[in-house]
Amino acid sequence: MKKPLAAILLFTLCSSAVMAKSAFTDAADSVQYRQSAFQLIRHNMVDIGDMVKGEVNYDAARVAKRATALATLTTLPWEAFTVPGAEQGGGDAKAAIWQNLQDFTSRGEKLAADAQLLKTAADSGDQAEIRKAFGSFARNCKACHDDYKN
Repeated sequence: MKKPLAAILLFTLCSSAVMAKSAFTDAADSVQYRQSAFQLIRHNMVDIGDMVKGEVNYDAARVAKRATALATLTTLPWEAFTVPGAEQGGGDAKAAIWQNLQDFTSRGEKLAADAQLLKTAADSGDQAEIRKAFGSFARNCKACHDDYKN
């Protein structure tokens, strides 16, 4: 009796997962998701930036932890811009994102690649390499804000 019930439950769960088209319930949910991801990116970026600029004591372990987080976090927000109606969901995103979505998503991919380079530099512990990688990461981030964020 337990095997048929388990099979039915497994089928139901798998069917639901296959039928789900998006992790987001609606456009507003996608906005909340991407804003949360960007907030976490900002937090980790600012912490590294403060250490690179000498505004707080440099802590190699903390830089490595933040860079590792950025390597993951920078892969997250982009799918939330492709949800149907996402451009109507609100937030600080300019309409230019959806008018040039390919450029925008390629910049997101570049940011994620820059974050990986920053993680590699942080793992090496070489402060000069960290500073260089962080500079590239920060410039890419700012350039996208200049074009795509209100």
